[in-house]
Amino acid sequence: MQASDDLDYIAELHTHSRYAGACSEKLTLQNMDASALTKGIGIMGTGDFSHPEWFKEIKKSMVPQDNGLFRYAGSDTGTSFILSNEICTIYPKTKGGTAGMFDRSGNVAKIHHGILVPDMETIEQISEALSKFGSLSIDGRPQLSMSAAELVEIVHGINDKSFVFPAHAWTPWFGVFGSMSGFDSIEAAYEDQAKHIHALETGLSADPAMFWRISKLDKYTIISNGDAHSLPKLGREATVFSFDEGKLSYDAIIGAMKNKTIKGTIEFYPEEGKYHYDGHRKCNISLSPDETKRYNGICPVCRKKLTLGVLNRVNSLADREEGFVLKGAPPFVHAIPLNEVIASVSGKGVATAYVTDTYSKLVEKFGTEFNVLLHASVEEIKKLDQKVGEAIENIRHDRVSIKPGYDGVFGVIDVLKTKPAGPAPKTPYGQKTITAF
Repeated sequence: MQASDDLDYIAELHTHSRYAGACSEKLTLQNMDASALTKGIGIMGTGDFSHPEWFKEIKKSMVPQDNGLFRYAGSDTGTSFILSNEICTIYPKTKGGTAGMFDRSGNVAKIHHGILVPDMETIEQISEALSKFGSLSIDGRPQLSMSAAELVEIVHGINDKSFVFPAHAWTPWFGVFGSMSGFDSIEAAYEDQAKHIHALETGLSADPAMFWRISKLDKYTIISNGDAHSLPKLGREATVFSFDEGKLSYDAIIGAMKNKTIKGTIEFYPEEGKYHYDGHRKCNISLSPDETKRYNGICPVCRKKLTLGVLNRVNSLADREEGFVLKGAPPFVHAIPLNEVIASVSGKGVATAYVTDTYSKLVEKFGTEFNVLLHASVEEIKKLDQKVGEAIENIRHDRVSIKPGYDGVFGVIDVLKTKPAGPAPKTPYGQKTITAF
């Protein structure tokens, strides 16, 4: 099995297939299985199980392991697959609808949800039920005319082992707490079905420390996944699980998320996410929340409303100061995909032969991409590539410089230009170094 050690499993639970919008044609189950081996991912979501054509491939290629998980037929990678999907609920504008049916701007509310299930039969029943609310064949991430509460009630009514979580909880248009589509609480969004929500996904523009600032979120497990639209993006965020030998199972994974016993998460730098700051992409305007206040939320160029980012929304709901550490919370570390690190230090594109060759040499030497990023000796990495070693050392100690992303534009990270030395990062386990995992 591919994991950080014999008992630890790096999990990518939120993936997509080539049937999802804006996703690579190379996203096949066989390629995902092979990529998991290279990256060091031990548990991989199938993604898009509600799409009829993709589900045919899942049924054909996935072999049950008698623990609620699956493996790719004929593969010896040891990767365990979990049946997963992402659903977009679009709240219907009905004459008799309540205030909870709409977002704060008066528009119809849209929320993305991750779903995990233990078997094929459950998929068939869920798909049949959801098909009444919209087409499942147009997109691997279907848009369904229903409320969040209806979705959870249907999914749990079919199989109470199913697991639903709000995906990328803070993103402006589709996150449950997003500035454009969200609510101020899980209870408001999921109504009487909030009792079934146990975990929240960070998304690329947030990390667990941002959730810790809001006391009413303390009861939820904070998980991370890459929401990958291509093979190289698999595992750009991930959740780490730890189980006794031989105890890996669907029930164990769900139990860890329900009981807040995950080992931790691997996070994108939230500033690198494309919705961290406020701004207007068309106007090339990027603003911090304080700057947005000075402009009264209006773009200084076009005079239209700014897209308010994740940091702004967190600030608006926070009842704790920045830097607060939630006692007992699972730890987290920041990481940057290895191909992006190599591209950054070399000044070459991520798809160039140089980056691909350097990536292959590092993985061949140290086993997996995550071993390079999290565990390998920096001095040994420097022997193969001095600048890559320096960059990984900076990343492991959160010493990178970042120009924050905004309104759909990814942030820009300089992995060699380090920030001025400051106090050790505040985390549940002291200085944030990669030894946590």
